[in-house]
Amino acid sequence: MQQTLEPLITSAWLAAWDKGDLDALDGLVAPGYTRTSKATGATVDLAGLKSEIAGVREAFPDLRTTVDDVVEGDGTVAVFWTSTGSHTNEYLGVPATGLTVQTRGSNILILENGKILTESVTWDGSELLAGLGIRPLRGIATPASEGEDFLELDPDLMKSFNRQFITGVTVVTTKEGDTPKGLAANSYCSVSLEPPLVLVCVQKTSSTYSALFSSSHLGINILGTEQLDTVKVFASKAPNKFAELNWHEGPNGSPLLDGSAASLEAEIQERFQAKTHTVFICRVRHAETSNTTPMVYKAGRFFDGAELAEL
Repeated sequence: MQQTLEPLITSAWLAAWDKGDLDALDGLVAPGYTRTSKATGATVDLAGLKSEIAGVREAFPDLRTTVDDVVEGDGTVAVFWTSTGSHTNEYLGVPATGLTVQTRGSNILILENGKILTESVTWDGSELLAGLGIRPLRGIATPASEGEDFLELDPDLMKSFNRQFITGVTVVTTKEGDTPKGLAANSYCSVSLEPPLVLVCVQKTSSTYSALFSSSHLGINILGTEQLDTVKVFASKAPNKFAELNWHEGPNGSPLLDGSAASLEAEIQERFQAKTHTVFICRVRHAETSNTTPMVYKAGRFFDGAELAEL
């Protein structure tokens, strides 16, 4: 078996993953073949595997795989491999980052009459994104377990809760090539001072969303009381939100808005996908402050931060 099966597996594997010749897998698998991911528990058949490979290759068209080792046993084969590719197209809802990732995994094959009947893999597609610093927040959309006493929260009640929380107003900025991009956001907070970490949450439908995946840095501008018109611009769908604004670049090119109460530039460290939004964890590399009074936001309205009454 060692003289015939190992070359067949390696040849078909590389033909499918590296060249997109998906039909090369047909001669490897037995009728009723299934493939199960240990990471997620998801199981697919041969058609599902081909679809998965096609999706990976579309997003990472230069993908190259090395079969590091093939270990054969009594009716089993273990395959250890390494893949490298550049993320140049959308994958699993994540816009192209342009980054190169290397990922490793192992597959345990159970054979029947010399063909693969079942396959257990340590890897799934999310490992590619994890290598790019993009991770799913596991369990956030998990339904209640059978028999569990669980009630979905009324969305209107959640909105009422959020309206009671008073925040500042920020504009998150970055560049897409040479084009400045930005959006208004109040979902900003400081994570830690040592090291200086901050986070922002960005909705996936935002026109700035894809740019935040191709950028290594972003800017966060805390708006002042004289920037109400600026808020309206960045909350709109205007094609060029920077056309009438004065701004300057941070040390790494992020647009920082003139007249802000404070601005910072941060290096994007990790991106956590949370269904409709992505949480960006960033390390602050540059900060600017001024004596400008910050704007205050509550329940859909804006207020003068200087008029707050001390308790």
